[in-house]
Amino acid sequence: MIRHCVFVRFRNDVPDAERAAIHADLEALRSVISGMAEVEFSANVSPEPFARGFGHGFTIDFRDSAARDAYLVHEAHQRAGARLVAALEGGTDGLMVFDLDLTEK
Repeated sequence: MIRHCVFVRFRNDVPDAERAAIHADLEALRSVISGMAEVEFSANVSPEPFARGFGHGFTIDFRDSAARDAYLVHEAHQRAGARLVAALEGGTDGLMVFDLDLTEK
């Protein structure tokens, strides 16, 4: 299983309703992308001082790397990703992605 971890710095002027709509767009991808499983969203709640301004994040679990790769190029993901990037500080500078291979435990 691949856990796709995405950390973001939303612009201060992006309302909660837009953030929720972005989350809904990403969650909806589960119905069109095979092998896409759990999607979780949260604000950063860590007491450690290492967030570097990344105040929110989400994870998406994929059956395997092939499912993750299909998600990356899917047109629905491209649309949802563009909406997300438009809401971030500095566009893609407000984004960090890290994938974990949980099959290698």
